[in-house]
Amino acid sequence: MSAEAFRIGFVPLVDAALPILAHELGFAASEGVAIDLVRDVTWATVRDRLLYGHTDAAHLVAPLAIATTLGRDRPAVPLAVPFVLGLNGNAITFSTALGAACGLGDALGDPIALGAALKTVAAERVAAGRPLRFGVVHRYSSHNYMLRYWLAGVGIRPDSDVEIIVTSPTFAADALAAGEVDGICVGEPWNSIAVDRGVGRIALATAQIWRRGVEKVLALKAETAVARPDAVAALLRALHAAAAHFVAPDTAVESAAILARPAYLDASVDAILRAITDRIRVVAGGEPVHYPDFMFQYREAANFPWRSQAAWLYTQMQRWDRRAFDPAEAAAAAGTFRPDLYRAALAGSGAPLPGASAKLEGALGAPIGAGSTQGRLMLGSDRFFDGRAFDPDDAQGYLAGLP
Repeated sequence: MSAEAFRIGFVPLVDAALPILAHELGFAASEGVAIDLVRDVTWATVRDRLLYGHTDAAHLVAPLAIATTLGRDRPAVPLAVPFVLGLNGNAITFSTALGAACGLGDALGDPIALGAALKTVAAERVAAGRPLRFGVVHRYSSHNYMLRYWLAGVGIRPDSDVEIIVTSPTFAADALAAGEVDGICVGEPWNSIAVDRGVGRIALATAQIWRRGVEKVLALKAETAVARPDAVAALLRALHAAAAHFVAPDTAVESAAILARPAYLDASVDAILRAITDRIRVVAGGEPVHYPDFMFQYREAANFPWRSQAAWLYTQMQRWDRRAFDPAEAAAAAGTFRPDLYRAALAGSGAPLPGASAKLEGALGAPIGAGSTQGRLMLGSDRFFDGRAFDPDDAQGYLAGLP
């Protein structure tokens, strides 16, 4: 394999778009990079291929990259995350029965009001000896943490008032159809597929829980970043060019058609196109609801790996693994995100490069200018639904104050 070749593992999701488009549309070739894409259906398999050298890089859920570096559930292997492949883009989908029980209409729910209704149903189900069960795509996934953050914030205790299990994204709609779960938190197009099949009803977009929340990332072994710095930089430039193309308004149909191919998502072009264009069909046969920035990409340096986002994920990992805050672990978790590699790759390109590597998360209610070493950078609202903000310099205090 030449030094410029990258085998990249992925799960069939819309937010695998950038490496797919970089390969299909020539952005990788123009940087002297050859991409070979390897499709899997579980995040554990994608991670294991990476660790055992079957792939060079991976489309990965961000918390799993951190958990792998920290050695959660397996021997530690340091990973590097030099590029974020997308923000938000997930949803919480209820079974049609649970949606009816919670009084959902034909629009997205309100996190607070829906939480109150769900709390009542959850209590009834516990009393009946049949607690509600939700499926997430991995224990160490943003899906798990978004769902838990919302539930705890509305007074529903994960693991006590409801059960949370793991289901593969590609089988999430099947799990709903079979009655194995009452709800799922998964990426697109699998929520839309559940709706189109008539077995689910989209209740919330995860962007309603944490706007601009970090989602999938490009992960590689830290040793690869050291051994192949020029090749990694070329790959990041190719992904950045693919991201710019992806958000251009006249490319959505083309992108959806490419992603829909059997080798990639093997899914409906229409379901993929809805996700790309921020249109969510919440009920079967309904008109899609426009939710701006449902899946956020490219703008506002969205692909920049903020260490503060990794630090927030670490607080949730400690919270739900029920472990005490560990400053050394927290530093290693934040250090998994590599803004230095992102800056090195895009220096001189004109892309906005944040001057800082961390920021207050959840503190912005309106767009604001931010310091940059290159280009002009504006950051938009990144609120959490409960109004909390996360200061990475006081992560321990933040964790202590959570419900």
